[in-house]
Amino acid sequence: MTQTIPHPRHVPAATPTAGQPYEYHRRPLVEPDWTRFPGWRHVTRDQWESAQWQRVNCVKNIKQLRAVFGDLIDDTFYTDLEADQLALATMSMLVPPQMINTMVPFAPLTTEALLADPIRRYMIPVASDRRTDWPSHPYASRDSLHEHDMWVAEGLTHRYPTKVLAELLSTCPQYCGHCTRMDLVGNSTPAVDKLKLTLKPVDRYDAHIAYLKAHPGVRDVVVSGGDVANVPWRNLESYLMRLLELETVRDIRLATKALMGLPQHWLQPDVVEGLERVARTAARRGVNLAIHTHVNHAQSLTPLVAKAAQTALDVGVRDVRNQGVLMRGVNATTPELLDLCFALQGEAGILPYYFYMCDMIPNAEHWRVPVWHAQQLQHDIMGYLPGYATPRIVCDVPFVGKRWVHMLTDYDRERGISYWTKNYRTSIESADLEALNKRYAYYDPIDTLPAGGQQWWNDHRDD
Repeated sequence: MTQTIPHPRHVPAATPTAGQPYEYHRRPLVEPDWTRFPGWRHVTRDQWESAQWQRVNCVKNIKQLRAVFGDLIDDTFYTDLEADQLALATMSMLVPPQMINTMVPFAPLTTEALLADPIRRYMIPVASDRRTDWPSHPYASRDSLHEHDMWVAEGLTHRYPTKVLAELLSTCPQYCGHCTRMDLVGNSTPAVDKLKLTLKPVDRYDAHIAYLKAHPGVRDVVVSGGDVANVPWRNLESYLMRLLELETVRDIRLATKALMGLPQHWLQPDVVEGLERVARTAARRGVNLAIHTHVNHAQSLTPLVAKAAQTALDVGVRDVRNQGVLMRGVNATTPELLDLCFALQGEAGILPYYFYMCDMIPNAEHWRVPVWHAQQLQHDIMGYLPGYATPRIVCDVPFVGKRWVHMLTDYDRERGISYWTKNYRTSIESADLEALNKRYAYYDPIDTLPAGGQQWWNDHRDD
C-alpha cells in the first residue's frame, strides 16, 4: 500500500534521522601497485605507461595468467577457467595488464577474492559463474541486435533513420565476456565460429563513404568495431577526415573501451597530436566530436584513465562519455552504480551517459538483469548525481533499438516478457507497412521469474 506523505513539519533537532539510502564519500583515484603481482614485480613505471609494453604483455591464455599470478591462485581456478574456455566462452581471452591490475586492487590476492572480483567476473569468466539451468535464453542469438542483418555495406549498420554504426575492424585491445558483437568480434572459440570481414580495409572504408554520400539523411556516425584503438592511427585519422568532408555529417562518436582498458594508447604523442588535428577540423566545421568509452565498475578508473580522458578534452574533443552495461555481480546494485557514476563524473571527467541492459547473447544469463530490476535502479539513482550526469538506463530491444526502461507498453512479469513499440523503420523494414504498429518482445532472464513463470518456460523448453 502506498504511504501518504504528510505536510512537512519542523523536526526537533533531537529527533534521530534515518539517514540516506546511499551515502556519498569522495574517493580519489589511485593507480593500484602492479608489482604486487609476482609476474610484474620488476616492471618499471616507464614500462607500465608504455602502450607497446601493455599490448605485448596482454594476457591471452591460462599459461600467461599463471605467470602473472604466480602461486597466489589455486589450481581449482584455472580448472574452472579452462572448462569455460573449452565449452562456454563466446570471447577468447585478451586482457591488458591495465585491466588485470584493477582486479582485487587493494586486498590480498586470493582465489576467493579473485572469484568475487567484479572486473574478473566479466573479463575472465569461469564455468562456475554461468548458470546450468538456463545458460542461454531460448531466444538468445549470436547477433542479438541484428546489426549484421542491417549492413548496408560491409561493417556499416544503418539501424536508425539518421545514424549509422561503422565497424572499421573486428578486433579490440581487450575482449569482454558479455560482448554484444561476439558474432563478429575477436577470435573464434569452441562455442562460436566467428564471422569475418572480407574486404580490405581501404575498400571497406570507401564503401562506407560512398553510402554516406548517397544518403544525406544520415548525420551521425558511430565509429567503432571492435575498438578504434586497434586501427592504425594514420588509417583512423584518414577515415575521420573523410567523414568531416561530408557536409551532411554533424556528429562523430569514437567508440573505444581502450580509453579505460588501455589508456596508454590514447596518451601516445602521435595519437594525441592526431586527435587534436581531427578535433580542430571538427570544430571548424561545426561537427560534434565525442569519445564513447565503456567502464563497468569504479575499480576500473585510475589516474591514467582520467589523464587519457582529460587529454582528449584538452585537445578539443567535445565530450567523453561512458556507456556501461548492467551485469549481475558487477554493477547491478544502487551503491555500485552510484559509486561508478561519481567516480566517472567527479574524478575521471567522463560523463555517465548510458547503462545498457546486457544483451541476449548465448551463455549470458548469469549477467543479465530483468527489466523491472533496471527500472528500480533508474529510480534509485535519481536525485544523487547532477541531472546532466545522471545516466539513462536503456533496453536495446531487437528490431527496435534503445528504449528507456520505463518506455515499455506492456509487461508480463510472470513470464518475463516485455513489449515495446517504435517510431521508425530500420534499413531492412523499408517495405514493411506494419513495422510501426507492431509490438516487439524482450525477455527477462528465466531464473529471475516467479516459480509459475519458470515452470511455464520449462514446459515450453522444446517449443
